Amino acid sequence: QIPKDPTQRQVWELAALSKRLQQVHPNVLAKVLKQGTVYQNEEIVVINKPYGLPVHGGPGIKNCITDVLPILAKMLVNMKAEPLHLCHRLDKETTGVMVLARSKEVADRIRLLFKTRQVEKIYWAISVGDPDPAEGVVEIPIIEKEVRSNQPHYKMTLAPNYRLSPEDGKVVKIRKNRDAESAVTQYRLLARSSACSLLELQPITGVKHQIRVHLAYGLGCPILGDHKYSHWSKLAPQKLPEITLKRLKLEQSKARHLPLHLHAHRLSLTLGQRIDLVCKPPLFFRKTLERLQLDIARD
Repeated sequence: QIPKDPTQRQVWELAALSKRLQQVHPNVLAKVLKQGTVYQNEEIVVINKPYGLPVHGGPGIKNCITDVLPILAKMLVNMKAEPLHLCHRLDKETTGVMVLARSKEVADRIRLLFKTRQVEKIYWAISVGDPDPAEGVVEIPIIEKEVRSNQPHYKMTLAPNYRLSPEDGKVVKIRKNRDAESAVTQYRLLARSSACSLLELQPITGVKHQIRVHLAYGLGCPILGDHKYSHWSKLAPQKLPEITLKRLKLEQSKARHLPLHLHAHRLSLTLGQRIDLVCKPPLFFRKTLERLQLDIARD
């Protein structure tokens, strides 16, 4: 049943699109990625990754980017083309700039650039609530933990090096957790409206779910549509403020369909020369900006 309300229909269409991407023929998927090509030269191919498409295979995943790289290479060059190589990853729900290498050597070079933090990555996210202060750096280690609830599951969470002393309320350093990974995210508020914000984020490190965890648990403003990190102890849809629901023309009971609004907007790296790659956000992201009246000066 397709909903009549435009916003509910948009949410429904996205859920359907994510499902459809899992069911299409690999050739069709490769064609979708080809249409999303934003840049190519003799060393790399850059695509604008669609929403809901996993990078790697796994249980219950029929289609993923890795599987169609040989087909995409042939579509872009010719039938004799070598398969393309993955250089980094994005979460299934994240959209935006993704770099693929034409050879294993180039892929290794780019992976090393990522590893040694020589790639500048700029993300855009719509968050629920706004960060205070409006710009800054979150530098809190991250660790994976089991959530013991009626549905036990694993989540990434913060493992701070400091806590407040119960005796006098002073900040005291605590022993670093051996399993925690250092994580640093720079952030800046670009616009705020309707109890939401548009944020520009620059992850300096590359820990799993880093931006999502730093925003939700570090700054207290989870990403819109991030149902996993909007609560700690349960798996439940994100609870949205009245004004946000009103502007999105959405009922709270339908909020669970809202997609994650996290987009890899820009990526800069040096391969001989400096390459600056930009992907504009997908249509659903732009529509949400419009509905929430998050206006930004075009860069």
